[in-house]
Amino acid sequence: MISVVLSVYFEDPFWVGVVERTEGGRLSACRIVFGAEPRDYEIYAKLSAGYYRLKFSPEIKADVQKTVTNPKRRLREAARQTAASGTGTKSQQALQLMREQNKTERKKRTSEEREEEAKRLFELKRQKKKEKHRGR
Repeated sequence: MISVVLSVYFEDPFWVGVVERTEGGRLSACRIVFGAEPRDYEIYAKLSAGYYRLKFSPEIKADVQKTVTNPKRRLREAARQTAASGTGTKSQQALQLMREQNKTERKKRTSEEREEEAKRLFELKRQKKKEKHRGR
């Protein structure tokens, strides 16, 4: 049985893919440097066009897992792994963090303004009551 696993991660300053090929209890790996963050279709094109030209490392002995999993479960796990990454690029992640910080600051500021307005209205109401009372 042959199994091929691709892991893509960010290794400053480039995006890198590691292809692990397990065949007959032997594991070999290959490293692909993508540069900018690759899209799914770019990864697929790179692998489908040049898989046989990849230079894999010498084979080493690997433990082979004989567990057979349901294909639907494998799809769900793959979807979970890809969904966990969140927004795409580092700049998009930084912008999202900035938006969240601005949102919390805005919520805090508006709640303080609301409290100040409520205090002002209460003091105004109290002042009017005192003026109406006039020492009676």
